[in-house]
Amino acid sequence: MATKKPVPPTYFFIFLILSLAAHLVYAESKFIFMPWNLSGILLLFFGTYLNLAADKAFKKAGTTVKPFEESSELITDGVFRLSRNPMYLGMAAILLGVALLLGSLLPFVITILFLPVIDHRFIRTEEQMLADKFGAEWEAYKKAVRRWI
Repeated sequence: MATKKPVPPTYFFIFLILSLAAHLVYAESKFIFMPWNLSGILLLFFGTYLNLAADKAFKKAGTTVKPFEESSELITDGVFRLSRNPMYLGMAAILLGVALLLGSLLPFVITILFLPVIDHRFIRTEEQMLADKFGAEWEAYKKAVRRWI
């Protein structure tokens, strides 16, 4: 029986739970207070928007959203004009929004750790697959649009 590999939302939820747990355990490290912490709501909306818009673009193009599956289309418009990885950027924005809302130090650290984990676990492989499949078209897109923002 083949084992299923964890997908990006699994990592996102693990880091989200770690952020909440770290805040509960070390709440005394709070350094952002009301009303400033409410700015995190904007990041929650922004991150959610990025994820929904990117998912919609994948469906519209008829290509896969699943990591490590071959894409049938290189999407370069919409939110993909802002970032080569808008879904991962959206997840990071949500984690950062939660960290702001909580206002304590460790959720920020956990959010920062999310970035290299996602980069190492998914982005490098996905971008290599896109380079192999789309060649010069991918290289032109890669030069025009940053990985994160």
